[in-house]
Amino acid sequence: MAIPTLAEKLAWLKPAPATAFEQECVEKIRPGDYEIGVQITNDILDEAMEIFVRSSRSYFGVSGDSMVAIFTAGGDLINGACGTYLHAIIQPIIIKFILKYYSKNPGIRDGDIFYTNDALYGGIHNPDQVAIMPVFHKGKLLAWATAALHTTETGAIEPGGMPVSAKSRFEEGLNLPPIKIGENFELRNDFLEFYSVYGLRAPAMFISDLRARCTTADRVRVRLLEQVEKRGEEFLIGLMRKMLDVAEAGAYQKIKALPDGKFRAVVFNDAIGWTPALVRSCFLTLIKKGDRITFDFSGTSPENPSSYNVHTQAVVGHLANFMYEYFFHDLPVCSSTFAPIDFVFPEGIILNPDKMAATSCCVYIGMQTRCATHNCFAKMMFSTKTGWSQVASTPGSQHCAQICSGHSQWKLAVSDVLSFSLNTQGQGGRSTADGIDAYGFAWCAFGRAPDCEQIEGELPLTITLSQHWRDSSGPGLNRGGSGAVQQWMIHKVPEMLGLCMGNGSKVPLGQPLFGGYASAPIPGISVRKADLMKRMQDGDPSVNLDHRAIFEDKDIQGDWKFELVARTPKVYQEGDLLFGFSGGGPGYGDPLERQPEMIVEDLKKKIISNWTAANIYKVAFDSEGRKVDQARTAELRVAERKARIARGKLYGEFLAEWEKKSPPSEILQYYGTWPDAKSTGPVFRP
Repeated sequence: MAIPTLAEKLAWLKPAPATAFEQECVEKIRPGDYEIGVQITNDILDEAMEIFVRSSRSYFGVSGDSMVAIFTAGGDLINGACGTYLHAIIQPIIIKFILKYYSKNPGIRDGDIFYTNDALYGGIHNPDQVAIMPVFHKGKLLAWATAALHTTETGAIEPGGMPVSAKSRFEEGLNLPPIKIGENFELRNDFLEFYSVYGLRAPAMFISDLRARCTTADRVRVRLLEQVEKRGEEFLIGLMRKMLDVAEAGAYQKIKALPDGKFRAVVFNDAIGWTPALVRSCFLTLIKKGDRITFDFSGTSPENPSSYNVHTQAVVGHLANFMYEYFFHDLPVCSSTFAPIDFVFPEGIILNPDKMAATSCCVYIGMQTRCATHNCFAKMMFSTKTGWSQVASTPGSQHCAQICSGHSQWKLAVSDVLSFSLNTQGQGGRSTADGIDAYGFAWCAFGRAPDCEQIEGELPLTITLSQHWRDSSGPGLNRGGSGAVQQWMIHKVPEMLGLCMGNGSKVPLGQPLFGGYASAPIPGISVRKADLMKRMQDGDPSVNLDHRAIFEDKDIQGDWKFELVARTPKVYQEGDLLFGFSGGGPGYGDPLERQPEMIVEDLKKKIISNWTAANIYKVAFDSEGRKVDQARTAELRVAERKARIARGKLYGEFLAEWEKKSPPSEILQYYGTWPDAKSTGPVFRP
């Protein structure tokens, strides 16, 4: 087996040195042509992304949780249109693997289509699948084009592509190393037949998304060749090399402007699959020296026998989400921006497990490396002249990933994730403004919430409410953005299988900044034998579809169940209700410093409740509850500050008491030794 080693993966993430010919091509680019060329690549990728969204079948594709990118002939990323940056930065590993091991057998030729989903070879997890096409001109390899998308069915032991209960990679469905699936611009029928009979629950969905990937990558290829015919091979080669050089110089410059030092952040996870369990999912020490940064993950909990493990390049992919959305926001999405960045991954941690480990639910751990990165960069950037204005708390990273599987009202096999509660998470509070309400997906800042009527037309569901989730956002001087809630009623079919992935039911994942509060944990709520459908059919005027009234007053009658957000597969009957939540963003700054007038606006928009206004923000109103009582509000805030001082302890006193405490032993089974999270022995994977 030629599985890339950790050293190869980390080396292949770096850009290859420029060749003499590439430098000659760079020097021939005339003033102004570089800027025009960069915009041309943007336009090519934006067009391809539109094609991708319109031709995808699964709701991740429809929602734009995808990526289209251009690479040099040597496999270095030069630009991407990213719903999610997660895929783009790590795909050089896959292309460089193909170049090293496949150049002679099976060969790389014009019209070839390669495909992969295996995290061992450079992917994220096996639902994330990518089509890769070489770009040839007159027999010469000039570039590569790729299109990646999460497809929610892989033939695993559970429907939906991310089996929570998988204990090893052998239970995750198809793990496909890079393989040639097409020649002469045609997909091979033997591959389509193989995948169709592999055991997928919804093969038509997979084939549709596969064709969407290939169509998208080919559109990029065609548009690049049009530019070659118009401007010449040397222009394209020089443009791509210069994009690498400019991005690398910008990355070094931005990192050099940060203060030197060590910056730490620790993030905990509250469950491994469906089992309540505390793990130190990320212990990050960020070391900044000169113009380089090192991410050191020493101290992270050991790997475990579940699908909640992350291969190293997937960690880097999660970090890229933060880097390009915030710190590198004004640089190209380019391999060379990571040239000044190094990584330390000790063997056997949850972020660098054995090759036999299951990783299908890796994103629930990987996202917490992004949360820690947010925190560390906030500490570094806040003290700089311009960087402070880009500081933000992490997005609301906890959510429901509800999977529905079975037959639709049209008798078609379906197995898909309801992406509304993924793509409506709240942004973290910012240094100069509130976080954006329901801004997007923590993995995909440019994703969109799918249209309710489209979902109802394709899946056996009726969406009876879709609202901001009141009090989900973390309070602060600048509050976090609000999350959202939907209610799904099984409808038009007798039954449907449902399960849910996620975390954050006990411990909020996103950390607030500078006195802000964390966002709300995510509950798992369902109602069997609910009376809502009959009441709606009867035209009952007392039906109240405000989510807080439903939860607090039990306005809907039935068998209510409250549990962890991650729930085992169960069959639900027509009329049963499922609730999906997206996390709010943590707050930024002390809530007592927030202007009372902004609290009034939050109340009007139903972002917060009266309880939060009174008990967290300490805002008082007149007797009619319409106008802020400024004097009383000032008194309440002064009293709360005094109460904080009274509750406070000297650090040494606090530490002496704190170090005597330990969580219950039953939730430390995956943590490692307490409190330093060292391995207690090898992991057994049946």
